[in-house]
Amino acid sequence: MVLSRAISFCRSFSTKKISSEPLRVCIVGSGPAGFYTADKILKAHEGAEVDIVDRLPTPFGLVRSGVAPDHPETKIVTNQFSRVAQNGRCSFMGNVSLGASISLAELRELYDAVVLSYGAESDQSLGIPGEELAGIYAAREFVWWYNGHPDCRNLAPDLKSSDTAVIIGQGNVALDVARILLRPTTELATTDISCHALAALHESSIRKVYLIGRRGPAQAAFTAKELREVLGIKDLSIEIRQADLSKNSADEEELKNNRIKRRIHELLSKAASPAASICSPGQKELQFVFFRKPDRFLESDCRSGHVAGLRMERTILKEDVGSGKQIAVGTGIFDEMECGLVLKSVGYKSIPVDGLPFDHHKGIVPNIQGRVLSEASGNAQVEKGLYVCGWLKRGPTGIIATNLYCAEETVASISEDVERGVVTSKSGLSKPGREGLLQLLDSRNVKIVPFGGWEKIDSEEKRRGSLKNKPREKLTTWHDLLEVATK
Repeated sequence: MVLSRAISFCRSFSTKKISSEPLRVCIVGSGPAGFYTADKILKAHEGAEVDIVDRLPTPFGLVRSGVAPDHPETKIVTNQFSRVAQNGRCSFMGNVSLGASISLAELRELYDAVVLSYGAESDQSLGIPGEELAGIYAAREFVWWYNGHPDCRNLAPDLKSSDTAVIIGQGNVALDVARILLRPTTELATTDISCHALAALHESSIRKVYLIGRRGPAQAAFTAKELREVLGIKDLSIEIRQADLSKNSADEEELKNNRIKRRIHELLSKAASPAASICSPGQKELQFVFFRKPDRFLESDCRSGHVAGLRMERTILKEDVGSGKQIAVGTGIFDEMECGLVLKSVGYKSIPVDGLPFDHHKGIVPNIQGRVLSEASGNAQVEKGLYVCGWLKRGPTGIIATNLYCAEETVASISEDVERGVVTSKSGLSKPGREGLLQLLDSRNVKIVPFGGWEKIDSEEKRRGSLKNKPREKLTTWHDLLEVATK
């Protein structure tokens, strides 16, 4: 009934012929995928109107909440995104939640094309006993916490009750969180790290961090740049077992065919040399642990419900017949290590919304070149006017620039469909677009934060940061963000 009323509401706007009307596109999600898509649509379609909606009052997605605070150069891309948002044919609408403020079906009635690019806001599970214990967090939550995301403002990880943290996973996010835990807070103090995280890290008792991986150094997923950065932390001891660096013939082949992997192995080998691994008393330590698969988390005897350790199974590598890749296989031999903090960096996961086809096995929306399919099976039909881009399209992989090429493909599909008349209404009537969305949201008392509201937040954060020799002091609660945005 609610949807039928909304559809009638939308159709009441449809009084003009399409031939004289611009293409109206709504993009859900204002991270890199969303902004690259908007930019390319605006350039490809003269007169097109693009609206970018996001559930947060702040734009830029993972550039704001995911990129490490000590990587300011990576955030420069927001200047380009701001220019897109300031285009007269583009509109940013923050504080608009898909599924709560408005449904996908309603957006599809309002716009010629809807592009979903809201990324991955959940996490893969290890699926092992004890995963629910206190002291165990997804790396995403920890990253959002130190980056000032309002959803994780009150995470309050306990950094004082133990001197040991375990990070499960060996990708770039794992290295990011290890670096934040181990880097001197005097260096972090001049970044845009959230003030609550900086205070907690300053009081932290964490002195030893383990990075756990199921496979070996030749298969590590981090990049050479990230590895060099963590290896270069001041007064940090690096521990790597020499035996773990031994290569089998398949490793040799992998390294021969991949210059980046070869460079990573060289850096790890150099860090593992006896001269590089002398640990002084009180010195912080990072230990790379390869060929170990988490088996179960161990509960504390003295702190009920809290993690106290990790049981791991030793692994060896065997070739997977299907893919030809080396996979980790358990040996039945187990080790245990004590720890009071665990960060799981084993992958982000996208969340489906009502009315959206979703491949739960792959964790993506089924699509062909960005065109959403009705299901994941081979008999699927293309969902007219519905597209996808970014992590929701391909999975949580790649760097920020990967979304540029991803957006190019999706926009090419939109352009082809426009040319063929696929995204226009069969009735010959135009969609209401922005005007219809604004009226529908207003009828539901949704308080939209326009790009001008974000600019107020941006200005206030920079003002507060200037008082502390920081680039910005982030506003980290929903209340503060909305209050400043609506002044």
